[in-house]
Amino acid sequence: MTPVDDDAPPASPAESLALIQQERTAVTSTITLNPLVYYLPWGLAWLVGHGLLFLRFGPGGRVFVDLPEWLPLVVLFAAMAAAMVSTLVASARRGRGVEGRSSWQGTAYGIAWFLAFAGVGSTTGRFVRYLPQDEQGLLWACVSVGTVAVMYMAGAAIWMSRDMFVLGAWLTVINIAGVALGPGWHSLLISVGGGGGLCLLAAVLWWRGRRRG
Repeated sequence: MTPVDDDAPPASPAESLALIQQERTAVTSTITLNPLVYYLPWGLAWLVGHGLLFLRFGPGGRVFVDLPEWLPLVVLFAAMAAAMVSTLVASARRGRGVEGRSSWQGTAYGIAWFLAFAGVGSTTGRFVRYLPQDEQGLLWACVSVGTVAVMYMAGAAIWMSRDMFVLGAWLTVINIAGVALGPGWHSLLISVGGGGGLCLLAAVLWWRGRRRG
């Protein structure tokens, strides 16, 4: 019986192409973004958190559900913190063994997110005190959502992702519409259109990935 040499070169061009495709598939599965990890936690955070804000602080100060005033923001921030942890852990695992240009792109993009929201917090916090209370919440929300939208579109340019660009553009549109409609309505649009849109995108990308696999 002839022993098999695993280090021997492929016997034909067809085998070479098959081997290249196999290795490419293995690498892609390792570094490809998991939409259920990146988009779904944020979608649920926005859907629930901004939804509670709408129910408690509706348009014109209307209260649809008499919740404690502190509850919507606590739920929103806790859910976003959980989503952030999920994203950071997934990004760290995805980045293992990745070097060169891709590693630099991911690191720079992550730092850009941090600096963008540091700027949002310092600038908005400086001027928000001059507004009425309901307008304060609207300012925080619209600037934050606008920053997220721009960062998604910037990420789309880096990774050539049309899905990410469409998401960023969609968030920009509903954010502008929410600001025009005013407090309460903005929360509803970001809950349903933003959070629901993120959840829908996660499901679509996950299903598309399964079909390709």
